Amino acid sequence: MAGRHLAKTVVTVSLSVTLASVAVRPSSHPNIQASGSPFSSGGFLLNFVMSGSNFTEVNPHKKSRTSPYPGSNVERSEVPNEKVSWLVEWREYSPVEYTARSVLARPIWADPQVGERSFSPKFNEKDGLVERRSQNGLYEVENGRPRNPAGRTGLAGRGLLGRWGPNHAADPILTRWKRDAKGNTVIHPVSGKNVLQFVAIKRKDCGEWAIPGGMVDPGEKISTTLKREFGEEAMNSLQKSRAERQELEKDLHRLFSQEHFVVYQGYVDDPRNTDNAWMETEAVNYHDETGEIMDHLPLKAGDDAKEVKWVDVNDKLKLYASHFRFIQLVAEKRGAHWSEEL
Repeated sequence: MAGRHLAKTVVTVSLSVTLASVAVRPSSHPNIQASGSPFSSGGFLLNFVMSGSNFTEVNPHKKSRTSPYPGSNVERSEVPNEKVSWLVEWREYSPVEYTARSVLARPIWADPQVGERSFSPKFNEKDGLVERRSQNGLYEVENGRPRNPAGRTGLAGRGLLGRWGPNHAADPILTRWKRDAKGNTVIHPVSGKNVLQFVAIKRKDCGEWAIPGGMVDPGEKISTTLKREFGEEAMNSLQKSRAERQELEKDLHRLFSQEHFVVYQGYVDDPRNTDNAWMETEAVNYHDETGEIMDHLPLKAGDDAKEVKWVDVNDKLKLYASHFRFIQLVAEKRGAHWSEEL
């Protein structure tokens, strides 16, 4: 089995990606840009180098090594910082093998197990409607299994993730300026900058606050995913009548037709990641400058969200996965208040 599926690609590329612990360097150009290269964040350059399948030895992923694994009692094998990189030889490394039953049940969104005769995935390629290319370049495939480009996680298999290799998501970041009762923008007394707000949901699975978002369906455009996920999680579109959904669709179209920019594209330090499956996302900021559009769209939690509300942006936020970093990027790009430490 291993011989039939063995494929190994070794590459050294310079990427623009971020993990929860990567330092951010703002651009010297404060203007908002509607688009950017796949590895730039609208003017922010976030660099670190991946050699083979190692993103960084200085800032290894952290949430991808936490235990127990989400939704289970499974404990990962411990991976110290200095041994996260695949470039570091570790013959004794023996990760725990785990794939959730919900994934093994073969729902439509999940791959079969590697080695099944009917399963011949084309890794690092567009495989029919399934996107198996990483936004961070080529990844290694060893013994038929993709290898996490950010390094060891202490867990083999797929965990809760459906796809071997990259699992693509989209995160819409909806923002507006905080306003007082008279409609004036609120300025922070210490930084002297306007206070920005974003729509946050409280996840049902872990209880953490997060950006509303979800998985990209096979063949689906990112723009469609962004709008669909926001509607489902922040506006409860799945529980509305057909007529209500039609009206909501018009409002969402207006909202998602506004000026926007890509905040981030690439690997996400997510607690669901394993050695063989990992999350990647495209986070996009849609900003309602006057607040007029969002004022007419009542927020209501739905689908995977337990709660939904407008949250003030600052450096005290505690958010799911790498979402804290995404919000920081938006605040810096918009010139909004972030920290009281001047």
